[in-house]
Amino acid sequence: GTELTGEVAADGPDVPVSVGLTAYRLVQEGLTNAQRHAPGAAVLVRVARRGAQLVVEVGNGPSAGAAAVHDGAPGTGLLGLRERVAAVGGELVAGPDGGGHLLRAVLPLGAAR
Repeated sequence: GTELTGEVAADGPDVPVSVGLTAYRLVQEGLTNAQRHAPGAAVLVRVARRGAQLVVEVGNGPSAGAAAVHDGAPGTGLLGLRERVAAVGGELVAGPDGGGHLLRAVLPLGAAR
């Protein structure tokens, strides 16, 4: 298989390290899930600052000829991600989105827990 590597530039003087790391892990999990469940599908990654929040989205659409494998049960990666997002006071949405799948986290840039 293809190994996914990379980095999310979501750090800086006003982005707590814990929030930057959470953003990185969300992107990592989203890309891994897209590769596993919808190989060949286009994947969109967005990391954007909205006021005092960092919004991170990883979405993929269905790919031609690739059957999505989704039994509705969350994996351990998603459970761990939910815990990470909650630990910094953020919110996570994960689920179907227009024939594909979307992970979206809103992470506060204020005092991280």
